[in-house]
Amino acid sequence: MSYTRIKETCLYVDDLDLAERFYHQILEMPLISKEDQRHVFFRCGDSVLLCFLPEITKHDSNLPPHFAYGKQHIAFEVEHKDYLEIKKKLSDKGITITHQQEWKKDISSFYFEDPFGHVLEIVPTGMWD
Repeated sequence: MSYTRIKETCLYVDDLDLAERFYHQILEMPLISKEDQRHVFFRCGDSVLLCFLPEITKHDSNLPPHFAYGKQHIAFEVEHKDYLEIKKKLSDKGITITHQQEWKKDISSFYFEDPFGHVLEIVPTGMWD
């Protein structure tokens, strides 16, 4: 099998309006769709971030049921040249950086949380090369 990428990533949230404000307004991800009382979807580069209400999707009958609880983790990749600017921009927007990690020479990442306690990370291109 030959995979090209992970196309969709899901987070499970308890407030779609809050998720929309955070991911669309603060993280500046374009809104793809929103279905009240079910989900809100965002464009993230050439991938999609799906935010679902777990109490709804765990009882889904049209699609396989899915849900999760607790601190989920995803990392967003940014161009290496934009990394420090994005870090500053998020800090200026009131985002608290909870951890910085040096991975290898000239490659570091930083972590922060969304309003639901999910652990988000910004990584520069080259991280996994």
